[in-house]
Amino acid sequence: MNSLDWAVLIGYFGVMVAIGVWSHKRVDNVSDFFTAGGKMPWWLSGISHHMSGYSAVMFTGYAGIAYTYGVTSFVTWSFPIALGIAIGSKLFAPRINRLRSRLHVASPLEYLKNRYDLKTQQALAWSGMLLKIVDVGAKWAAIATLLSVFTGVSLNQGILITGTITAVYCTIGGLWADALTELGQFVIQLLAGVAMFIAVIMELNDKGIGFLDAWDRPELQGHGEPLVGPYGTVFLLAFLFIKLFEYNGGMLNQAQRYMATATPREAERSARLSAVLWLVWPVVLFFPMWMSPLLVESQKPDGSDSYGLMTEQLLPHGLLGLVIVGFFSHTMAMCSSDANAIAAVFTRDVAPVLSKQARAWGERSGLIAARVTTVVFLGLSMAVATQVNSPTFKDIITVVIKWVAGLMGPIAIPMMLGLLRPFRRSGPTAALTSWSMGLLAFWLVNYPISWQIEGGVPLQYQVSIPLAVSLVLYILIGFVKPEDTPERLAVVERINTDDDGAAAAAVPAPADPVEDTVRVKE
Repeated sequence: MNSLDWAVLIGYFGVMVAIGVWSHKRVDNVSDFFTAGGKMPWWLSGISHHMSGYSAVMFTGYAGIAYTYGVTSFVTWSFPIALGIAIGSKLFAPRINRLRSRLHVASPLEYLKNRYDLKTQQALAWSGMLLKIVDVGAKWAAIATLLSVFTGVSLNQGILITGTITAVYCTIGGLWADALTELGQFVIQLLAGVAMFIAVIMELNDKGIGFLDAWDRPELQGHGEPLVGPYGTVFLLAFLFIKLFEYNGGMLNQAQRYMATATPREAERSARLSAVLWLVWPVVLFFPMWMSPLLVESQKPDGSDSYGLMTEQLLPHGLLGLVIVGFFSHTMAMCSSDANAIAAVFTRDVAPVLSKQARAWGERSGLIAARVTTVVFLGLSMAVATQVNSPTFKDIITVVIKWVAGLMGPIAIPMMLGLLRPFRRSGPTAALTSWSMGLLAFWLVNYPISWQIEGGVPLQYQVSIPLAVSLVLYILIGFVKPEDTPERLAVVERINTDDDGAAAAAVPAPADPVEDTVRVKE
């Protein structure tokens, strides 16, 4: 990097902070901070939904998969996400929007205390928060890895720089700041991605390699196969189910994008836009990664540095800075949206159960608590990021695929299926059993059982078995022990039906957890 690249990078950070300051004026209460008051246009929600699913892991971990295996990086990652979101546009998006418009909640998990009970809500809230700390920690480590390639700063310094900038704009501006910065980041990503795509095409032409000829080169042998290595059919099917739940609300931050639109219909349109972007745009981003074995030789065994090395080799200064900004934009978009979602869960779902004072928070004190929680979450995730590549967490892609994908199902299934009428018989027993047994299955498959098998349990079973256990138990227990009380059925009906439209346009008032807390204690 030279002074021009640094100017682009510093200018980007300045714009992000400025957007946060401007968005601060639009945040008057907790509803504005967490759900944009239900006033976000569907197209902005869709772009924000799309961008909040990326991170620099794509340019490190998935770049390594593309470098090693080829097009399977698209077939087993972005394609399942696109298909999952497309299915969820009808199945989940309108219902999640009604959580805000009809049940007047500001956290995606807030409805669970009435759909199941307080214990279920707390179990999912705590496990979801802990998983997100690990997930976001991997994202910080990914961007710091890229930053070290270009600038030479240490991993910890890179984590501190990116985490601090993100904390400033998302803490003061809330979901509005997240969405608006993600819009800007989308534009930057578009310019950077196209620049890198063209640079690779030109470099291949200079070497006398055509687009079709490239796939016949020895360096790309087998790279055109859709399912190779550990990424087979079972992995693809498991990942499709996982992404169906994860990217439609199971990881919480995407659910907020659906909640932020004015109506269920706009939430559906938002999801469709995100699905189209996930189907088309990653092909442009992945193409340079698929061609990378022809252009660079990775210095890391997993190939995670291949994209960074390629950008340094191919791009002139200025454009190099723009691509680096694109790396930051991915990670900061996802991490800031995750921070906002977890702050919503803690302040709305967890803190009122732990503290009487939290139950009495007004608009101002609730907003202060939301901002403090956002900073604390970012700090914890940055601390975890320093432990990536340790014996506990191993490499970045292991954290993202094994830990996050493997644990997503047990946490998301009770939350997401609880929205749907066909699963109305499944109550707290089904939810808690599927959650706890899914987590137990994850531990058994990844550790005691894996230790006894030469080479360990294949990755496709590491991520699919916990999901399968949770799904089967949730459905089965719902039939064996139905708990569809009139109160729970009423919640399901309100989520699945629209009224005359007046409620859908209303800005939600903060839900009051006091009565539910007292009822559980009694």
